[in-house]
Amino acid sequence: MSELQGSLEGKGRRFAVVVSRFNELVTEKLLAGARACLLQHGVGVDAVDVLWVPGAWELPAAALHAAHTGRYAGIVALGCVIRGETPHFDYVAGEAARGLATVALETGLPVGFGVLTTDNADQALARAGGHKGNKGWEAALSALELADLFAVLGEQHAGA
Repeated sequence: MSELQGSLEGKGRRFAVVVSRFNELVTEKLLAGARACLLQHGVGVDAVDVLWVPGAWELPAAALHAAHTGRYAGIVALGCVIRGETPHFDYVAGEAARGLATVALETGLPVGFGVLTTDNADQALARAGGHKGNKGWEAALSALELADLFAVLGEQHAGA
């Protein structure tokens, strides 16, 4: 029996970070966390492409197009959907999550999920570099680990 786990080594890998402009005060902080994580783990400054989209709803479409370019070892999706007075929150948050999962499953590319779904702006800021950490960092970390794991699995398959 073998056990495999991806490392957090990003050297030689390229990543797309897809970021929603909606709630930009929060998403800029998520982006800073994701970028810092990728750079700290060896991804080159020129190997991180930031793709801005209008809102969380547009994240899956942009992630899918980025995945189809074949340029990236992984994608980090960042957004912030804050609950309001109408069910709009449920549709946007749910469909963004479903769409990003579909991108990962259909393309085989890791998609780090850094879309905050909070009840208010204070909760969002707490998770974008505040006392609850930075979910952008965590999403980038997941994409790094999965990119390496998928590479290891590909090498094993090629050598089998």
